[in-house]
Amino acid sequence: MRRHAALLALTSLLGSAPVSAAAQATGTTAFNAPYRAFVRSEIGVLLSFPNGGGTALEGAYRIASHGFDLGFKAGFFTPSGAGDTELLLGAEARQRVITHTIDFPLDGAVIVGVGGNFVSGASQLIIPVGLSLGRRVDPRGSTVSIVPYVQPTMYIRAGSATPHVLFTLGLGGDFRLSRVFDARISAGLGDSEGVSIGAVWVH
Repeated sequence: MRRHAALLALTSLLGSAPVSAAAQATGTTAFNAPYRAFVRSEIGVLLSFPNGGGTALEGAYRIASHGFDLGFKAGFFTPSGAGDTELLLGAEARQRVITHTIDFPLDGAVIVGVGGNFVSGASQLIIPVGLSLGRRVDPRGSTVSIVPYVQPTMYIRAGSATPHVLFTLGLGGDFRLSRVFDARISAGLGDSEGVSIGAVWVH
């Protein structure tokens, strides 16, 4: 098993109002499988529903770069009630660091990112660092393949007087329905809870 250490340090204050917890780089519970589903790139739409209420709609684009891939997300979060709509922007990198063996049956990748939620008076910076662990399953006699995975994630949230370090456990599954289309679902447990679903076209 290969070991890889990823260090990312960045702290900044973006506002003064308290904000809700967040997981991945844009604050949604859309997590990542341990390996990419594409050769060159993918583009998709993500819909997220945090437990605190509201809906996030994001567009996502990811490209391959040698041994890792880099993704970008942008969208909007509309809270329930009278809150203002937030702009979501973020970037994430994924690097494969573990290949399954007889002794350890899972593949793994380090996920690091930076992004934030932006709204007048209550913006926040989010820096997630996680390890995605899973394994592709190819059911016999089916053209569909599934990648179930878990992604424990630590993230820094800055935007109030003191940056906070929080933790969440991401659970997900990527479903390859055809050569060019994936359906994805994930959920968060811990400091960030909610459900995300996605439709992704791969190339």
